[in-house]
Amino acid sequence: MSPILCGIVNLFIILGSHATAQVFDITKKGATTSSSDISKSLLEAWNGACASSTPSKVLVPKGTFQLRVAMLQGPCKAPINFDLEGTLQAPGLGPSYSSGNVWIVFSYVDRLTISGTGTFDGRGQTAWGKKCDWNEFCGNLPINLRFNFVTNSVIQDVTSKDSKQFHVNLIGCKNMTFQYFHVLAPEKSLNTDGIHIGKSTDIKIVNTTIETGDDCISIGDGSKQITITNVTCGPGHGISIGSLGKYKDEEPVKGVYVKSCTLKNTQNGVRIKTWPDSKPGAASDMHFEDITMENVGNPVLIDQEYCPFNGCKNKLPSNVKISNVSFKRIRGTSSTPLAIKLVCSGGMPCQNVVVSDINLKYNGSQGSMSSECKNVKPVVSGTLNPPVCSISH
Repeated sequence: MSPILCGIVNLFIILGSHATAQVFDITKKGATTSSSDISKSLLEAWNGACASSTPSKVLVPKGTFQLRVAMLQGPCKAPINFDLEGTLQAPGLGPSYSSGNVWIVFSYVDRLTISGTGTFDGRGQTAWGKKCDWNEFCGNLPINLRFNFVTNSVIQDVTSKDSKQFHVNLIGCKNMTFQYFHVLAPEKSLNTDGIHIGKSTDIKIVNTTIETGDDCISIGDGSKQITITNVTCGPGHGISIGSLGKYKDEEPVKGVYVKSCTLKNTQNGVRIKTWPDSKPGAASDMHFEDITMENVGNPVLIDQEYCPFNGCKNKLPSNVKISNVSFKRIRGTSSTPLAIKLVCSGGMPCQNVVVSDINLKYNGSQGSMSSECKNVKPVVSGTLNPPVCSISH
């Protein structure tokens, strides 16, 4: 059974378990739209649902509710549906704000469903515009939704809006599906990756729309069996594996499948990025297929000299080994004349890179479209526009 079909089967199993769920309505626990903070009411509703021995539902009804922080922990006794019909709104970044990179956190929960027509509103516009070049302030801004060690779960239909930092962060998760999920933030929002995945296995992102100011999806170390299908990305920085190699003892990335996605007006397309002079690491079995580019910069990119703030020792090569990569059936328009850039490490060149059926058109006026290869000998086939520096088979 395909990964997507497995995810759909799991979705129906989980949703079916909530058909006759006991409801824990936050307004029955004292929450109102005029409350300055519903943290206590939400936690009480969650704890009641978590203690239930039968399937349960935490209900956030229509309306806008102010929420300072929510640490929603398991393990729980039965499946839980977090039904968001209204808006949960974070505190703004005012004089009384105390730094901390958590807002809503789900930890150690199995068989969680988050669904509904509602919105997680991070009020990020109160933080954007601050100096945020990977400094302590930037790293301490809250993430809208954290999933820590969550398993066998589905997030669908809801919207993450205007996060101050990443919209979604996964760590240690297994068998999670994001379906018909929405991320919404302006292009000017800094460091607002849509979904960041780290040290997680069997994660599926399907039929999802992401508009943000950084990577639509970023895949960190220790990620395995990641499937991304029918995702629309843009504005943003594209769909990225990495950056990798910045920290000691990073775990390998293995098995990333990006298929049937559309990128619109993004700074980059599909890319793999590692730091120069990096710590040792590996990334393998990464495949990008049937991708549509609409006015996208750097549509096809391997960048093992990634250094966003010019603070790197670029003369020293990356120590992240990249292997078994394919770019197939990629079409559309590039906003940069350099449409295909495969820059690998001089210390350990990329191995088994396949480029097939690329049909791109440059829509600018800075010369003709081109490709660049460094420390890699890609195997190419089919239509290639632009031509790829290569060995042909």
